[in-house]
Amino acid sequence: MTDSAVNDAEKFYVLDDPHHDGDHTHEPPTMLGFWVYLMSDCLIFGILFAVYAVLGQNYAAGPSPADLFDIEMILVATFALLFSSVTFGFAVLRMDRGDLRGTIFWLVITGLFGAAFLYLEYEEFSHLWHLGATPMASAFLSSFFFLVGTHGLHVTAGTIWLIVLLVQLSQRGLTTANTRRVMCLSLFWHFLDLIWIGVYSLVYLTGVLL
Repeated sequence: MTDSAVNDAEKFYVLDDPHHDGDHTHEPPTMLGFWVYLMSDCLIFGILFAVYAVLGQNYAAGPSPADLFDIEMILVATFALLFSSVTFGFAVLRMDRGDLRGTIFWLVITGLFGAAFLYLEYEEFSHLWHLGATPMASAFLSSFFFLVGTHGLHVTAGTIWLIVLLVQLSQRGLTTANTRRVMCLSLFWHFLDLIWIGVYSLVYLTGVLL
């Protein structure tokens, strides 16, 4: 191919591209990548739900869910997590209006609700362990601790992420990067709420009422 043909090809593929800008730098597709991560997490929790559905009634002559679960405490924990999703929504609304102090305030409230949920889950696990209802006691308890514990680890990671984000917001304000981080964490937090609704329905309500 001659040099003139090469130049013509470059003009066709580069100069005639209406979206081409030599000085333009594309942001990394953070939101798309985060959606892909959430889909992979859906697969993980889907597997854990399936395992619990198969093993959830194998008590090995041990205690059943009705014997172990304090449904009132779990209901309080559920409301704490659901309210945290609402307060996170308030934080996003304040962020959209450019209100840094309002955003930080509602994120702090969200973190407090998340911490309350984790505390109640820790209390439940400690109580079950004290009763001897450990993951080694039966297939039901193994699948229970694996499913609920995995969700709890996700909430713990989200809470740590929230603390780091609060520090970043306090230092740098509502920059483009920080607003993107808030939106990613918002997706993650709401996703965990949806997963918990499934956990509460399948594990606790079904186990106690049926």
